[in-house]
Amino acid sequence: MLILFYFRPGNAHNFEEKYKNMNFTSIRTSLSAILFFLLVAGRLYAQDTDIVKSPGITSELHRANIGKIIFTDHDIAPNALTSTDFISNYELTNKSNLFITVCLANANTNYLHQLAPGLSADSLLKVGNYQFSFYVDGKIIYHTELWAGAPQANFQNTKSIWTMPLIDNSNEGAYWSQSSWGRFMRSGGDSLLTDGRHKFRMEIRDYVKKPDLKVGPLLAAGELDIQVYRHPAINIAGIHISPIKPYDGLPVSKESYKHDRIKQMMGNIDADVFKHITSIVVLKNGKILIEEYFNGSGRDSLHDVRSVGKSFSSTMAGIAESEGYLKPESQTVGDFYDVKSFENYSPAKGRVALKELLTMSSRFDGDDDDNTPGNEENMYPTPNWVKFVLDLPMDTVKYTGQWHYFTAGVVLLGDILNKSVPVSLESYADIKLFKPLHITNYHWQYTPQKVVNTAGGIQMNTLDFAKYGQLYKNNGVWNGKQIIPATWVAKTFTRNKIIPGRNNEYYGYLFWNKTYQVNGKGYEPFYCSGNGGNSIFVFKDQPIVVVITATAFGTVYAHTQVDKMMEQYILPAVIQ
Repeated sequence: MLILFYFRPGNAHNFEEKYKNMNFTSIRTSLSAILFFLLVAGRLYAQDTDIVKSPGITSELHRANIGKIIFTDHDIAPNALTSTDFISNYELTNKSNLFITVCLANANTNYLHQLAPGLSADSLLKVGNYQFSFYVDGKIIYHTELWAGAPQANFQNTKSIWTMPLIDNSNEGAYWSQSSWGRFMRSGGDSLLTDGRHKFRMEIRDYVKKPDLKVGPLLAAGELDIQVYRHPAINIAGIHISPIKPYDGLPVSKESYKHDRIKQMMGNIDADVFKHITSIVVLKNGKILIEEYFNGSGRDSLHDVRSVGKSFSSTMAGIAESEGYLKPESQTVGDFYDVKSFENYSPAKGRVALKELLTMSSRFDGDDDDNTPGNEENMYPTPNWVKFVLDLPMDTVKYTGQWHYFTAGVVLLGDILNKSVPVSLESYADIKLFKPLHITNYHWQYTPQKVVNTAGGIQMNTLDFAKYGQLYKNNGVWNGKQIIPATWVAKTFTRNKIIPGRNNEYYGYLFWNKTYQVNGKGYEPFYCSGNGGNSIFVFKDQPIVVVITATAFGTVYAHTQVDKMMEQYILPAVIQ
């Protein structure tokens, strides 16, 4: 873009008079603004090399705000947005929402093309995306390169103005933009956005990584004055502990605990300091000590606890082994499948032991925490989940007995169980586990092969989950009957694998292990864990089982807030 400045002779004197008193700072500021405009405008309007059809400018509001991030406190579609909806001052509470509308002159795929002109549109979206940067009080706190694929190709090919949530309490974790906000909060934003006034700034660029990271110039930016009120004073005088009634197999405990601690926690749940919690049950010596429900949940509610269901796969493997249907320590995938008939054949595939599936340490190239071929998100759209797993390549570099979170491996384990037991796995679990525990109201999800979804598809009420935890606390015994072999419980509650990147955390047989610190003393549970903050804790050296259910799906705070509840409220209240 070429811009020419010229003056007619008759205007020269007027120009001199007008600007003779301008100081050098003003001149420098003006020149900087012009240069920034040239840089952004040149990039925004240089569409002669577009690789996808440009969506162009959609409205006068869009045109007037190119290069800006507009903030609103509720969701407004771009075609309904007016300037009166813009906010420059914002009150951040635990219940408030925050949305952004980003105004560009072109689709992001075309901007990526300027960074890597030799790649096709499909290739660009596999190696590039937006980069978000977050500032608090003039200091950059966090920047993230969004994973390729989120937002999806259609979005990046066709959107030049778009609205997305940073905070949406009604739809937690539903969008990639919320995940970026959550990572910002976890990476320093939470500690810096203390109660009081702050200046928040957000910037958007694009990037490609092939193989090195290349970041483009600024695409859009926005600032917001934020008044933070996230730590309300809790008045426990108006908070009441719920009365408890017996439940089938679980009598009411008469032991004491610190009621004020639990009331304080309940107040924080009501104020959304702890968000989307639906229930908390504490058993002590096999009896109900605490039973509280929140956010519309009740005693009969069936809870979607996601990957908590993986632990049930381990339970059924232990029962099947005790009855001679499996030999999990020694049997291999090759005992159940002709691995030569699947893609990426390797002799190592047939040698994967069931114990490796139970401890998430197989050599299948799959890690849900990384963009690997076996990531669970790649599995769900496929018509045959078992084939998906068995088609995966074997990784000989990263995974040599090392733990890696691999949901697809538990799906494979479930299919092996379904093949091995004399009836379907669903019927087998009902006969061998649920009926002895008197659990009758539960719901499975299923794989495309009509097998119960061992990736995490069991729903039941909180007290029935508590029974399941108490069964393990009882070393597999319920009402005098050995349901799970005690030897299996011991193997399950063994620190089989170190969890990389975490301090003093381990993995058993599809159970997790950590240690909580309370008043300088450690308390160690093995526990089931699922997306959203769902957990069943079984403490080794305390007569305690704790169940927490929640719906904070897809959020980065889901599990950390549970840890805070355990260390700051629940354990200090119930441990004598």
